[in-house]
Amino acid sequence: MKAKKTPWVEQSDGYLDRTPVLQFILVTILFAMWAISSSLNDILITQFKAVFNLSDLATAFVQSAFYGGYFVIAIPASLVIKKSSYKMGIIAGLALFALGCFLFFPASGLATYSMFLFAIFVEAIGLSFLETSAETFTTLMGPSRLSTVRLNVSQTMNAVGLLIGIVLGKYLVFQDENLKTQMAKMTPAAARAYGTAQLARTLVPYKYVLIILVVLILAFAVTQFPSGRAKTTQGTVKSASLGETLNYLMHNRRYLGGIGSQFVYIGAQTGIWSFTMRLALTMFPHFTDRDASNFMLWSYGVFFVGRFLGSYLLSKFRETRVLTVYMLLGVLTLIGTITFHSIAAVWMAVVVSLFLGPGWPTIYSRTLETVEDRKYTETAGAIIVMSIVGGAVLPALQGAVSDAMGMQFSFILPAVELFIVALYFISEMKHDKLTPKQKRELAVENAEKRQQTA
Repeated sequence: MKAKKTPWVEQSDGYLDRTPVLQFILVTILFAMWAISSSLNDILITQFKAVFNLSDLATAFVQSAFYGGYFVIAIPASLVIKKSSYKMGIIAGLALFALGCFLFFPASGLATYSMFLFAIFVEAIGLSFLETSAETFTTLMGPSRLSTVRLNVSQTMNAVGLLIGIVLGKYLVFQDENLKTQMAKMTPAAARAYGTAQLARTLVPYKYVLIILVVLILAFAVTQFPSGRAKTTQGTVKSASLGETLNYLMHNRRYLGGIGSQFVYIGAQTGIWSFTMRLALTMFPHFTDRDASNFMLWSYGVFFVGRFLGSYLLSKFRETRVLTVYMLLGVLTLIGTITFHSIAAVWMAVVVSLFLGPGWPTIYSRTLETVEDRKYTETAGAIIVMSIVGGAVLPALQGAVSDAMGMQFSFILPAVELFIVALYFISEMKHDKLTPKQKRELAVENAEKRQQTA
């Protein structure tokens, strides 16, 4: 049977000669979806802390369950992709994401912290499939020289999703009160009943998320996508066993450095966002929950600006230089959060999000580029996604620091973490010798040479 003609040509390394617009848009929407889920976690943490009377360390288990799900499933997700396709990995992820959202409803009825954590874990399994598929797929949907730019463009929707999530939480979950203060005024029985009612409010955003997930599953099912797989000269898909792939990656020092940097970076980002609302409520107990959520709205807003600005700068300057400056400015801003003893401390925690924008996609793309043999791409991308477990480990450590030494001082940990990421980009400078303009010129020159040789 004759193969159906497509508007793109798949290269032997898995990249396309051009970016298919509809397919790229659909994959980019996924970045907003998992960001909405991540943003809603910050809402859940604030609610759970009051309703279940949790310590800062205990509330960090929300992020541990969330990012732990990513860690556990990333490799199995990559194996599914290798056996089928990126498209099937995405559909499986959307279905599991929907299942996790659905489990919030029985969790609310049982009103137990452990059941909510289980629902979050299942949700994260689906999101692991999505990120393992979409992060790598986006880099492959066009010419290889623009892979980092494409990923940063897609990641811009991540910032939009964060804003949507916090808006849903502010108006559908939070009320004009400080939940913890209100419950402290009640008898134990009344506080339990009131807390259960507030937990039910957390379900409302997930009803809308479920509807969107069903629509996306149908859209991906009926749309044709490229394979994104490297091929041999005979046209067959290149593949490698898990053992062979791991052996290759374990001997790639730059790849391992990228994994470590991503682990630390996501730990810093998650810790900053998880603790910003609680910093506001701790320093200013008269703030209502909705007042505190405004700081997250501003955080995600400046994050969007930072990512948009970062995408522009990355199209003009060498990425290691841009990201080094971003990370060091982030460190200085967090020092302000630690040292100021006024509302300025909270605003510094907000402003630092400006410098987080291009961090994850740039580290991801650089790390994936160190894998020169493309038959290892799926598993390599999955392991980068596994490094998101930093969001499970490091915020929990920040929670322990907060319990022991105070909420404000706990921001010293993400400050140190961003400094470590800055050192990573400094170490990568020797491998980043061409500006984007020089890369384009080199790509044109190489294309002309290939035409002359043909």
